[in-house]
Amino acid sequence: MTVGTKMHQALTMAESLKAQLEMFGLETEDQQVKHQFFQMAQMMEKQIIPQLKGRVNYIESQEPQYKVKQQAQQQAQQQAQSPMQNPPQQH
Repeated sequence: MTVGTKMHQALTMAESLKAQLEMFGLETEDQQVKHQFFQMAQMMEKQIIPQLKGRVNYIESQEPQYKVKQQAQQQAQQQAQSPMQNPPQQH
């Protein structure tokens, strides 16, 4: 697994954590705890996630082959889905 792939995973996990913190904030009735959860979610959004995104962008700029690989994977997925979307008709 490349550093770029690991960074994308970390970014995805950070975004997921932010969403979970927001959900905890919505679900709790304790106003102090609610505020704490929303503060943590805001820290994720304003500080941690942008830093991770910056690092991902830097890695991709330093390793252009990683971006190409990602694009190739997306194209392969689209091609794999195309036959499924238009299955051959049987007569």
